[in-house]
Amino acid sequence: MEHLTHPNRRRRPQKVACLKELLTVLPAVRALVTGGTGRVGSAIAARLEAEGWKVFAAGRVHGDISQVETARAVVRTAAEALGGLDLLVHAASDGFRPKPVEEVTEEDWDAAFGATAKGGFFVTQAAAPLLKEAGGVVIMIEDVMGIQPWPSFAPHSAAKAALSMLTKVFARALAPDVRVCGIAPGPVAVEPEQVERRASESLLGRIGSSDDVADAVVYLAGAEFVTGTTLVVDGGRLLQTARGSKP
Repeated sequence: MEHLTHPNRRRRPQKVACLKELLTVLPAVRALVTGGTGRVGSAIAARLEAEGWKVFAAGRVHGDISQVETARAVVRTAAEALGGLDLLVHAASDGFRPKPVEEVTEEDWDAAFGATAKGGFFVTQAAAPLLKEAGGVVIMIEDVMGIQPWPSFAPHSAAKAALSMLTKVFARALAPDVRVCGIAPGPVAVEPEQVERRASESLLGRIGSSDDVADAVVYLAGAEFVTGTTLVVDGGRLLQTARGSKP
């Protein structure tokens, strides 16, 4: 099994324009997707499989990755099933529930930070040796809520902001062996009665989809000169003033 290249090892052919070209060079590449059974995570896993990746989609059945030993066990299980690891996509999260700041509980806070930030840290820590060996990639699924504060989702917003910082921390810590990038989606799953409102907040006049996020994962997985940055996938929502809009 050949691996994604490493700056100090065998060089990959130059100007790999997209993942499909990469897959003509490598027989298979191996991905662990945490939160891989959720709405966004399952779309990412399906897209990677369609592109020729071997994918381990980790969900709740594999345990609670907010627990350190479980996070490490998920990585071990995935690496054993796949025969190694080239890509980690951290899409697991919890605590996405609207609640006024005054009513947020410690349980709400711990739920949001557990799977998202704590889980993201320890899954990446455990995967790092495998990814260094392969010259691999980490992609954190962040959120525009980590950039723009949404008071009614305070724990989730704060946890995603923490995950965004982990993207930068790990990019520095694991360079040059491993690239680490983030994706910050805008609303990709809204209630039917909110579709028109959320679409109007986007410069493109529509809400996003899980497939839009999966497209961004495919791009970043093959973008050899991109690390330590976050790709915002929100249709230009952050550029809108959205006066009078209070999420």
